[in-house]
Amino acid sequence: MPQDGMPVRRLEISPSAARRIAVVAADEGENVFMRVAVSGGGGAGFQYSVALDRELGDEDRIFERDGAKVVVDETSLDLIGGAELDYVEELGASFFQMRNPNAASSCGCGMSFSV
Repeated sequence: MPQDGMPVRRLEISPSAARRIAVVAADEGENVFMRVAVSGGGGAGFQYSVALDRELGDEDRIFERDGAKVVVDETSLDLIGGAELDYVEELGASFFQMRNPNAASSCGCGMSFSV
């Protein structure tokens, strides 16, 4: 949290996530972006979802890096503000991963968390 006590209202996008989003969005056509959202559930209380979308809502914030667009609704941003969306490529698997400084704990899969 910044020194003034106000929560961070940003989502960082790693270079590898930006590259992957650009490739996936290009395959889907024009006006496609990645949506990151948080909902109740998962092994730790909240869970992330990462999916392609074309529709913007009134409460959406757009974050960009190298032409890749990621959209987060205001409610989700309350829980993931200051986090980084990354794309990880490991032996046998590749996936998007959130690095969330607001999470008090996370499950083993990295897709759910508690605050």
